[in-house]
Amino acid sequence: MVDLPEQFKKKMSSLLANKYGEFLASYGAPAYKAVRVNTLKISVGDFIKLAPVDLGGPVPWEESAFYVSDSHAGKTIAHAAGLYYVQEPSAMCAAPLLDVREGERVLDLCSAPGGKGTQMAQKMCGKGIIVLNEINFSRAKILSRNVERLGIRNAVVTCAPPAAIASSFCGYFDKVLVDAPCSGEGMFKKEENAVREWSEANVAACAVRQSQILQSADLALAEGGKLVYSTCTFSPEEDEVQIQNFLASHPAYTLVKSIKLYPHECKGEGHFAALLSKGGSSGNTPKPALKAVLPDKTKLKIYRQFEEASLKISFDNLHLAGDALYSAPEGCPEIGVQMLRLGVRLGSFINGRFEPDHSLAMALKCGEAACVEVDGANALSYLGGNTFLCDEKLSGWRVVTYRGYPLGWCKAVGGVAKNHLPKGVRI
Repeated sequence: MVDLPEQFKKKMSSLLANKYGEFLASYGAPAYKAVRVNTLKISVGDFIKLAPVDLGGPVPWEESAFYVSDSHAGKTIAHAAGLYYVQEPSAMCAAPLLDVREGERVLDLCSAPGGKGTQMAQKMCGKGIIVLNEINFSRAKILSRNVERLGIRNAVVTCAPPAAIASSFCGYFDKVLVDAPCSGEGMFKKEENAVREWSEANVAACAVRQSQILQSADLALAEGGKLVYSTCTFSPEEDEVQIQNFLASHPAYTLVKSIKLYPHECKGEGHFAALLSKGGSSGNTPKPALKAVLPDKTKLKIYRQFEEASLKISFDNLHLAGDALYSAPEGCPEIGVQMLRLGVRLGSFINGRFEPDHSLAMALKCGEAACVEVDGANALSYLGGNTFLCDEKLSGWRVVTYRGYPLGWCKAVGGVAKNHLPKGVRI
């Protein structure tokens, strides 16, 4: 049983009245867990056939998600291959409200660790542009790694205050999601710090910060666009009252729908989400296109030779940053703030040769590269950083695959596959 703050219990008792007993009892049960299938890499049907953990029933508000009980779901070969994302089930209710489509311009303003942003990216199928922003640099790096693992090709990961994003992308986005930093009452089962740090003063401080973030979201959203605001807390000051105050000061908006999930009423730890529609004529504010720095003829030839030898597809929208080569999202604008990821990092030019990046391997689908297929034992050994034996006829860069799904790069030399998996992603 979670040792809840006394003031929190008094507040929830007043708020829930005769339902408070059920709410309190829910803290004696284990936290719900779920996985969301990454449909950019695998269909739901195919995932069910090879799922490395026992799948429970479907999560009602996300068609590609299932409940699980395995606490090690994040340490499997399939997880390393980016075939699924581990996510608290009730947190999946917000992103579907935006109904993101292919080709749109989408912003996740407070994105780390990336659950909702990657959830929306799946619906875009690599078409359009999604900007995933996180103000905290260390958390932004975690966000970037999750984007990489899931193989999202059309994402830009930024690290900037919401006001800076609003200034750089004024009126640019069709849809904006604000998963606002909050008092975290829905995280009490999972994070002891959330319980220790809770106070009425913190709730009030969060409400002020959330209001400021919503101002930035409004500036970034085009007329005729859609905005979703969400939290993992129950305080009305951060949820319903926050929306009421925003609507009162922004008459162009209307409330389309809101959801409030409590842990005693759903299989989840609780969430709030509200969908708002912004009035006005539809249309984005134009923004200058990214000034692509193209590789010179020599480097371009080296890269295309690598593609011919090791890939079965070709990447365009090339952009060179120092010695690093990227494939930027089509139609990518000038960013104007600190950026951690621009589409797919293809690799780097080192001493006259091209070395592919892990991001490229993870962005590939089955059949898009020359590969070395491994069984489960060798896959785990590879993910641990080890070399392995391979066909002596193989040479050069190859993608290591498990059941056809890429895990990373190796370099085949004389019957040995040398491991090029970055240390930070090894398990």
